[in-house]
Amino acid sequence: QVQLVESGGGLVQAGGSLRLSCAASGTTFMSYTMGWYRQAPGMARELVASIGFGWSSANADYLASVKDRFTISRDNAKNMVYLQMNSLKNEDTAVYYCYIDDGNRLHWGRGTQVTVSS
Repeated sequence: QVQLVESGGGLVQAGGSLRLSCAASGTTFMSYTMGWYRQAPGMARELVASIGFGWSSANADYLASVKDRFTISRDNAKNMVYLQMNSLKNEDTAVYYCYIDDGNRLHWGRGTQVTVSS
């Protein structure tokens, strides 16, 4: 059974940085796409960043509003995916969810809250 556990969220001032981590277990992840979604209160869940197996952070896909501020990376040996978030803005406030796409379905973590204060 796939399990994803996020960490690294918290309260940060606008302009600050946070690094989210996601630890995966339960299956072989090396060939899967991994990434991050977020959901703000009253809003739909949106894809923030995704990275395929063998991709570099530069080749990853990003939501337009976070490109050049956020960087996704993965460590296949450790079954980890990360999201480095710099120059955070109030509108980045949301619950951030790690996911894995195994080709059949998306598996989700429980999420970690990121709150950006002005």
